[in-house]
Amino acid sequence: MARLYAATGDGIARLGEAGDGWRVELFLPGSGAQCLAVDPADPETVYAGLREGGVRRSGDGGRSWVDCDLPEPGVFSLAVSAADGAVYAGTEPSRLFRSVDGGRSWRELESLLELPSRPSWSFPPRPWTSHVRWIAPSPHDADLILVGIELGGLMRSTDGAESWQDHRPGAQRDVHSLAWHPRIEGRAYEAGGGGAAWSEDAGDTWHAADEGRDRHYTWSVAVDPDEPERWYVSASTGPFAAHGGRDPQARIYRREEGVWRALAGGLPSRCRRCPTRSSQRTAACSPAWQTGRSGRAAIVATAGAPARFRAMASREFRRSRACERLRPRRASSGERSPVAVRLDTRLVRGATDSLSCRPPSVRLGEFDSPSYDADVQRD
Repeated sequence: MARLYAATGDGIARLGEAGDGWRVELFLPGSGAQCLAVDPADPETVYAGLREGGVRRSGDGGRSWVDCDLPEPGVFSLAVSAADGAVYAGTEPSRLFRSVDGGRSWRELESLLELPSRPSWSFPPRPWTSHVRWIAPSPHDADLILVGIELGGLMRSTDGAESWQDHRPGAQRDVHSLAWHPRIEGRAYEAGGGGAAWSEDAGDTWHAADEGRDRHYTWSVAVDPDEPERWYVSASTGPFAAHGGRDPQARIYRREEGVWRALAGGLPSRCRRCPTRSSQRTAACSPAWQTGRSGRAAIVATAGAPARFRAMASREFRRSRACERLRPRRASSGERSPVAVRLDTRLVRGATDSLSCRPPSVRLGEFDSPSYDADVQRD
């Protein structure tokens, strides 16, 4: 039986399959939790990033929490390395921290702020600042880390964040989400404000992957754990459509053999907005948009033969068979709109809609994991 976690912008929801439905438990109500990460080695250990309260850790699946005393309060991204268990936290203003003792102490990785491009980092809705939008530690190499700055670029470290390479050639500067392939070393994927890209040399250089897709404002990315050439993005026509509170004209696309195809079977024919917090909130365990209303959706990939995907949007889940048709999976009501989703055993992050809100704007969930628990592999 699969378990999912969602950060709602107001708290943490834990969702477990119960027959044809889902059972929802809510934790940290009123905390402003907007991102989360699950320890790949221990599904009961969960980290929550708060908009103004730092990082909290639970060792019992969300039932109780402790403050991890992060030096910076505004947490916009979290990640737990599957390679060595290190915990990473990204904040606004842009700062990156690492803990090697489960969040009990933190070290700032200051070299990220020494990059030549730093003076140009600027988040359009709040141009005086920026934030660490995404953290993607390689599941194969503990020293290899990708970091996305919104808006500033895709940065890369090959020495455990002691030093950084500035924005990588061919990558999108407006980074929204990143993913490593869980089994093919060196293969990475990006969804950004100007399109999607992929890398076959461990994130050193990137190739655009936009031809054949009629929407280029991509939000999140997911990859088939068995087939590196098959991956998914969500996309809208632009930022104003995606975040403006009206019909975002969003779609989910699958890329296979170098060709994009829009998916529709079982998905809503039109995706609309969903109310969110008026203060900053993010999708996929990362940034935030200061818009009173917006939309989020998530796709979570699980292993198996064939691979299965789950889409979370509005008050329902939709599950795919053989990566094709998505079927309704009704969820219970919750409060606020989830902005991060993770499998309880692996790092899985995605922007999502509320469990109780109106029909959503589509934004695809993203995962980054080295392997999959048996409960997750099979529905």
